Amino acid sequence: MSEPSPKKRILFVCVENSNRSQMAEAFARIHGGSEVEAHSAGSRPSGKVNPRAAQFMAEKGYDLSAHASKSLDAFNGNEVDVAVTMGCGDDCPLVRAKRREDWNIPDPKELPDDEFRKVRDLIGAQVKELLATL
Repeated sequence: MSEPSPKKRILFVCVENSNRSQMAEAFARIHGGSEVEAHSAGSRPSGKVNPRAAQFMAEKGYDLSAHASKSLDAFNGNEVDVAVTMGCGDDCPLVRAKRREDWNIPDPKELPDDEFRKVRDLIGAQVKELLATL
């Protein structure tokens, strides 16, 4: 029997770690299952997950309220398979990654509900594409 392949470690990064990267982490957990280890972090974390992000992820059956806004410092020196920045001009100097991607995804924080949902769904589609390449 062959050894099971190790989980792929993915880190999603945005500035506040309260919206985009949190939703991306959630979608990676939903769609990646036991094959991935998904994390998110921020360069200047807000300290909280946006309640609207939690509300709109609940519509997809995911409880984001259990998540916390985390700092990139937690990943200092830890290698991940893929580091994804969310298009906020952020970089991840503290993160060692085998592969890096930048997704140009608008910050939904101030958007009306319908637009927020479009951003959520865009993130979900991008995560599915990413998982298909691992």
